[in-house]
Amino acid sequence: MEKKVIDTTSAPAAVGAYSQAIECDGWLFCSGQVPLDPASEELVSSTIAQETDRVMRNLTAVLNEAGAGWGNVVKVTALLTDIEDFAEFNETYSSYVGGESPPARATFAVAGLPKGARVEVECIARL
Repeated sequence: MEKKVIDTTSAPAAVGAYSQAIECDGWLFCSGQVPLDPASEELVSSTIAQETDRVMRNLTAVLNEAGAGWGNVVKVTALLTDIEDFAEFNETYSSYVGGESPPARATFAVAGLPKGARVEVECIARL
């Protein structure tokens, strides 16, 4: 088994003991992204739609660095601090993954996320 670290400056830098993504045996495992602006490392905090858009753009950058896109994604896990944000989150999320065969997804309400974010999304893609 050979693992390759995926790292791009177009998404927020990993600030702990993790990588933005790991490629292994034709699979890509993307770490969760919160709505941090990669240039300033500041939280984009306004509407849930804007936060979701930033998260999805961050994940898009990581996927692209590995030579993939949303069409390669097979599984998504989304975390929301308020399940009442689900409809607005889903509308923005769907603009990235919509179509005839969106990935499988689980969405959970959680007590808190890093830096006070309201949304975090991770994914698994087949390369």
